[in-house]
Amino acid sequence: MSRWKAKHDKEHYYKLAKKQNYRSRASYKLKQLDKKYDLLKKDYNVVDLGAAPGGWSQVVAEKIGEEGTGSIISVDLEYIKPIDHEAYTGIKGDFTTIEVQEMITELIDGKADIILSDASPKLTGIKDIDNFRAYDLSMAVLSISDNILKKEGTLIMKAFQGETYHDLIKELKKKFKIVKTTKPNSSRKRSSEMYVIAQRFKGANKNNNS
Repeated sequence: MSRWKAKHDKEHYYKLAKKQNYRSRASYKLKQLDKKYDLLKKDYNVVDLGAAPGGWSQVVAEKIGEEGTGSIISVDLEYIKPIDHEAYTGIKGDFTTIEVQEMITELIDGKADIILSDASPKLTGIKDIDNFRAYDLSMAVLSISDNILKKEGTLIMKAFQGETYHDLIKELKKKFKIVKTTKPNSSRKRSSEMYVIAQRFKGANKNNNS
């Protein structure tokens, strides 16, 4: 029965995304996180790392609206079909490189209010390897905060429960004053994915780095 429900939930959000013209069912994860925690604002500069196909960026552009003064920068190694919004910019590149990070800060003329990452590593099906790949990706996103996130800014990212999960939370708490974890209704119940809401970034400080 739980397998049937998981399949039903997946199909429900997939069909809803098609109906409402979202590129991914994952859009509903960000919508639900925003509804719960009131994260996105019309005047925020938001950076979406590992953004393809652009479902989360669509939600941000929608939140900014026509009157907002914010921006959304989407970065991925894969091509992202542009979002029809003047606040949107897409970058095809590796977000772990200094070149791409400098490009981001130039585009927003400063640093981001929010960093988003719904990225997942390439999975092998071998639990231990996948665990460490997920941890490495999360740590890469976290380390980028030093370069592109404003002091007191917010990081919202996917993480996976497993052997390294608590190590990641510990590292996040070194850099952010508030760290919460949650699972949106649109996440499959059987999935090990969680979402981290890390708020009030302490700022780039060598003493906070791991």
